[in-house]
Order: sequence, then structure tokens, then C-alpha cells
Amino acid sequence: MTGFVTSLLILVLAAPKGPAVRFVNPEGLAKSPRYSHVAEISRGKLVLISGQVAQDASGNLVGAGDMAAQTRQVFENLKIALAASGATFKNVVNLTSFIVDMSQLEKYREIRTEYLKGMSEPPTSTTVGVPRLVREGYLLEVEAIAVVP
Repeated sequence: MTGFVTSLLILVLAAPKGPAVRFVNPEGLAKSPRYSHVAEISRGKLVLISGQVAQDASGNLVGAGDMAAQTRQVFENLKIALAASGATFKNVVNLTSFIVDMSQLEKYREIRTEYLKGMSEPPTSTTVGVPRLVREGYLLEVEAIAVVP
């Protein structure tokens, strides 16, 4: 991923002003309504957001054992982080999600879809099932990449 991010950063810094993102679903790959296969970035400011977990501003776990509550808190945290760089979910080009219990995937997807409403195309996305996250009780972690003017 480091090489990808470095190449992307060089491309973004060398480009003209204003964001330009083109989402592509190449022929020969199954199209999904939840994600795009390719995000082509030709200009803009690259924003990398660390994985967010279901914790409040004081660091307390929100929604113990409740995937819906934790997902909502994670996306609220992402919204705060995006806003700190002048971005919104409409600027997100990639989401990477780590989920402890994949049987809860549909709950995650429902809430993720609420936050991504209004996007012309969904971002590129990877979802990975993991045995555990950094602290006991967290059910998911989501990191994001955005491009803004």
C-alpha cells in the first residue's frame, strides 16, 4: 500500500487545482452497487484517515456488542475526520473495513450506505474479516482516503 499511496500522492501534488476523480468499473469485472473497482485521481488534495473505531471523544467504547451502534459511531468519527480537512463523504475515494464478525456484515452495509448516499459513484472498497481489533469489544474499524480541492 505504501507504494500506491506514494504514487498517488505524487500524482495529486503535480496536478492542476481542483479535484478530479473518475470511478471506473472495467468490463470483465462484476459491477457492484456498493463499490467501484477503480478510482482514478488526476488532481486534488489527498486526505488519508486512520482506521476509526466505535469510540466517543473521551475514548470510551460506544455500542458494546451492537454492530449497528458501532457502525454509526465509526461513520460519525469518519465524518469528523473528513471535516477537519474540508471533506465530506462525497470526497471519499476508498474505504477499507475490518470486521470481527462477518455474520454482521449486512448491518454494517446498511449504515455505510446511509452515509454514502448522494455519491455519484460508490468509492473503491475492501472489507476484511479479522479475528480481533486493537481493543476487546470493538466490532469494526474503517479507514478512508478522500480527495478534496
